[in-house]
Amino acid sequence: MSSDRFMRIHSPEFQAMAARVLRVTQLTSRLNSLPFDDEAGRAELFTQILGRPLPPRVTIYPPFYTDHGLRLELAERVFVNQNCTFLDYAGIRLAEGVLVGPRVTFITGGHPVDPQERREWLTGAPIDVAENVWIGAGATILPGVSIGRDAVVAAGAVVADDVPPATLVTGPKATVRRRW
Repeated sequence: MSSDRFMRIHSPEFQAMAARVLRVTQLTSRLNSLPFDDEAGRAELFTQILGRPLPPRVTIYPPFYTDHGLRLELAERVFVNQNCTFLDYAGIRLAEGVLVGPRVTFITGGHPVDPQERREWLTGAPIDVAENVWIGAGATILPGVSIGRDAVVAAGAVVADDVPPATLVTGPKATVRRRW
C-alpha cells in the first residue's frame, strides 16, 4: 500500500472506526446540549469522548465536535473557542498554551485524489501544534501539518503545509495543481 492510503473502507478497522464515530457523535450531541454551567456533566462527557479526563486548565467552549476523540491530545492551558471541529482519527496534538479561535477545523483524514481509489481508501496524517500557537477564527488545518512554537495562523487561513516557529501565516491555499 502506498503511503497516501492507510485504511481500506469497509475493512474491520474501518468498521471499528465507524462505530466509534457513531458513539462519539452521540456523546458530543449530549455535550453540546448541556447547560453551560453543568461542569460535572461536561467533565464526564469529555472523559468518555477523549478516553481520559481533560488536563488541568483546559477550556473548551461548546459546541465542540470530534469524530473519534481518542486520538485528540490536549496539553495544559489549551483554550478552544466555540464551534470547533477535530477530525482526529490520524491524531491531533495541541501542546501547552495553544489558543484556538471559533470555527477552527482540524482534519486528519481524507481520500485519494484518484477517482477509482476515492471510495476504497481513507488517507490521513497527524496534526501537531507546538506550544503557544494561536489559531485564528475559521482557520482550517489539513492532514500532516505541523505548526511551530509561537506561530500565528490568521483567521480564515487554510494550512496545507508546515508552519515554521514564530511566523504568521495567512490566506487561502486553493490553486489548480493538476488535471485529469
